[in-house]
Amino acid sequence: MREMKSEARDGIRIDWDVSIPSYDGTLLAADVFRPDDDGQYPVLLAAGPYAKGLPFQQGYLNQWENLITNHADGMTGSSNKYQVWEFADPEQWVPHGYVLVRVDTRGTGNTPGNVSFYDHGETKDLYAAVEWAGTQPWSSGKVGLSGISYMATNQWQVAAMAPPHLAAICPWEGANDYYREYARSGGIVSEFLPTWMPVQVAPYQFGNPDATVNPITGRRVTGDEDVPEDVRKSRVIGLANKFNEHPLDDEFYRERSAELEKVNVPLLSSGNWGGVALHLRGNIEGFTRAATENKWLEIHGLEHWTEYYVAEGRELQKRFFDHFLKGEDNGWDQVPPIQLKVRHVDDFVVRHEYEWPIARTQWTDYYLNTEDISLSTEPAVSSGSATFEARSKGLSFRTAPFEEETEITGPLVLKLPISSSTEDADIFATLSLYDPEGNEVLYTSAMEPKAPLTQGWLRASQRKTDPERSLPWRPWHSHDTVEKLMPGEVFDLDVEIWPTSIVIPPGYTLGLTVQGQDYDHGLPNPKKHYGRPQTGSGPYWHEHPGDRDKPEFSGHTTIVSKPGHEPRITLPIIPKREPE
Repeated sequence: MREMKSEARDGIRIDWDVSIPSYDGTLLAADVFRPDDDGQYPVLLAAGPYAKGLPFQQGYLNQWENLITNHADGMTGSSNKYQVWEFADPEQWVPHGYVLVRVDTRGTGNTPGNVSFYDHGETKDLYAAVEWAGTQPWSSGKVGLSGISYMATNQWQVAAMAPPHLAAICPWEGANDYYREYARSGGIVSEFLPTWMPVQVAPYQFGNPDATVNPITGRRVTGDEDVPEDVRKSRVIGLANKFNEHPLDDEFYRERSAELEKVNVPLLSSGNWGGVALHLRGNIEGFTRAATENKWLEIHGLEHWTEYYVAEGRELQKRFFDHFLKGEDNGWDQVPPIQLKVRHVDDFVVRHEYEWPIARTQWTDYYLNTEDISLSTEPAVSSGSATFEARSKGLSFRTAPFEEETEITGPLVLKLPISSSTEDADIFATLSLYDPEGNEVLYTSAMEPKAPLTQGWLRASQRKTDPERSLPWRPWHSHDTVEKLMPGEVFDLDVEIWPTSIVIPPGYTLGLTVQGQDYDHGLPNPKKHYGRPQTGSGPYWHEHPGDRDKPEFSGHTTIVSKPGHEPRITLPIIPKREPE
């Protein structure tokens, strides 16, 4: 039985290692930060696998140094001693009249059990934590959820279960479709989770005797009990094998995906233009599909943790939570439902909109000319084809230089008739911006220091779409059947390209690269993430053993064009808003 310790520090009452009883009797470990008085306050809660007592500075030094060096306003009002990775900072929220509750998910930190990532049990744990927090003497009865990435994803899941005391959620850059956003990009296994788990979770499994000690409490962040390494390994789900064992979107993935249409609680969904492959699609899908009428969407750029901590992002969150958890009449109900940080070559400009996709979008087809490998609004007048080796840089279709400033903001779709020399093919599509000298313009993204505008993926044998769920700008692939190709025959693919935003200056060009392997910017000395070089696709590589190491993914792919049946990408061109 863990020992709870309560103390007053820096004007905050802190209850360390509180036990929260879950549905099956497991005691979830939590730290509670609250005003040091007898008042009742709204609660902000988050649950994650990164050890609630691990200081940000110790666990994530590179990210910490980036934050304090380049975004010092993120530290305003805090000594930073209680700050941890992807949770809100108590010193910035408790004085504002909130209680903060941090929970170690099952099997991590000081909570015992098996680690299974987003399964029904973990979601029920979070439900129990919300209801516990809503009924404590220091609670006003209103609980909000706030956190980044992992602590955003599970917000969508538990919100669909409608805990009575849950009053608002702010999922900051979190996915909600385990198959399409975490495990398999367009049906292709993503290496992200299998490489993330050993680095970011395994060291903080419950009972790891070698884990960090919290310098404030003097307690090991993984609890007092020592659990042997072989036992710990047996208690964590084997993701690498699971993804190979489950090639289609079955119950394994459905259990770990949110039922968004059941989300009926006020929400502020915050995504990242640079969050391609994880930290964007779910925020948009969650906003558009949630049942609640009280919903807002915010999309920004930079690293996936930065905007959560900086003053601007923090104030946005406070206005939202103050309105729905404190009942403040602060004008939030008059805020337009969409706030976009529209991306320019070297800056972001905030603009409010009223719908997604933007209603005034001019959906514009750019055709892939197979003769000169160009990209233009005029289709080719004759039939043609272009072939590339799957394991190569592929083909890069380029526009002519833009003559005037042009904005592209929104979702994209690639219509691609192909044939293959084998019975399958993986399509990797990348949209890039090039300056007048022909150099690719790369951006700091959520998880990659030098990234292109956006990307999309599709395994050709999983090309089937669901007509009831597909939209003109976002195809919905069923991923429930495998339909192999007949070598040499032409098949139509609808490739979902994740949304993007860019204001293209005159003289710049767009490029669409189609290939059969991950995009690589080709620059020297890339940084490494999880031991792999970051060459433009972040930690989302697609060379998972047992998935793509098969002959059918190393053939030749041919893009086919015929009059009336041309390959094309549909771009969301945004005209300037007419003055009101």
